[in-house]
Amino acid sequence: MAAAPPSYCFVALPPCSKDGLVVFGKNSARPRDEVQEVVYFAAAEHEPGSKVECTYIEIEQVPRTHAVVLSRPSWLWGAEMGANEHGVCVANEAVVTREPASESEALLGMDLVRLGLERGATAKEALDVIVALLEEHGQGGNYYEDGSSCHTFQSAFLIVDRNEAWILETSGKYWAAEKITEGVKCICNQLSLTTKIDAEHPELRDYVKSQGWWNGDSDFNFSEVFSLADDHLACCSGRESLEKQGGDVSAQAMIDVLRDKDSGVCVDSESFLTTASIVSVLPQDPSFPCIHYFTGTPDPSRSIFKPFIFVDDVKLVPKVQSPSFGNDDPAKKIPRFQEKPDRRHELYKAHEWARSLLENDQDKGQKLMRIMLDLEKQGLEAMEDILSRTEILDPAEVVDLFYDCVDTELKFFK
Repeated sequence: MAAAPPSYCFVALPPCSKDGLVVFGKNSARPRDEVQEVVYFAAAEHEPGSKVECTYIEIEQVPRTHAVVLSRPSWLWGAEMGANEHGVCVANEAVVTREPASESEALLGMDLVRLGLERGATAKEALDVIVALLEEHGQGGNYYEDGSSCHTFQSAFLIVDRNEAWILETSGKYWAAEKITEGVKCICNQLSLTTKIDAEHPELRDYVKSQGWWNGDSDFNFSEVFSLADDHLACCSGRESLEKQGGDVSAQAMIDVLRDKDSGVCVDSESFLTTASIVSVLPQDPSFPCIHYFTGTPDPSRSIFKPFIFVDDVKLVPKVQSPSFGNDDPAKKIPRFQEKPDRRHELYKAHEWARSLLENDQDKGQKLMRIMLDLEKQGLEAMEDILSRTEILDPAEVVDLFYDCVDTELKFFK
């Protein structure tokens, strides 16, 4: 059975976070050559009876979808991670359980990330959306753009809003969830839920009893029941780094953890690379905006985090969007993935050049990195200023925010 890619997701809630904010972060570990894009979809109304085409299957559309910003592998419909206009953030982890994941095409865990964000105005609403769709459509299909082999996984999710977080872990259509209201939590590519379960599939316990995985007498421990051998052991060293911050976890502290290669949180191995990252800062006071920082490029230790704020008519950023191949896309043709088109966007190509400079000319590379990190620092300070103001944010001030940050980054690379 293939190993799940070693991604990491974090959340810090008060009293562990700075200024009473909720801070969310994820490193997305994927196949090394996969491109992630950052895409925005405005809120939309939909005709009764209309359908939505996900990565592999078509499902019923809802009357209204929320505005979302997503970081996603550019060949699929869903997302590895993202946020919506209501301050909900969702990230997905591929996990392996004792129940083999289905090769039959259904919803991918990444489709469920996007569907939860488009349809849920709170973390709990997003969770309810995901588990209802799981029950109705199931999960399955190839997780990678690979025509030679089908890589299938079950899904775990970290779902966060301004007030709370939920860890949702699944195997097939069965699931369990834990509500988090304080402290620091991490999920990775192993199951983590134990005996503290705040919501679950109504037939979960009967099902595992029928499989002979639990006798009904001992405490029900989700990870022990569903994991292979000792896969459910603690897997997240980055959590300790955040906990050491005391009550001071900020966007910068989360970024530092995501950049940490020594702990394994920032993945750079023969098979996998952290291909994109996100950090979100969610004020508990709804009169303040949520701020979402995206890299849009691989390896956060060599990328910069650029801020995005939801406002009406936000400016789209084609330079972090991959080319579209429409119905000619090998991901849409049957049999799938018979060839791999060049999906690199403009920022990805410029970043490739910068990575090559870092590797081949250390002096110039380090100088460029210092300039980029200074640019990132200015962005972080400007966002902190927005969150410390007493007056309401003027949307015109940030409508071009992410666009301008990407544009500035590209100018430095050139």
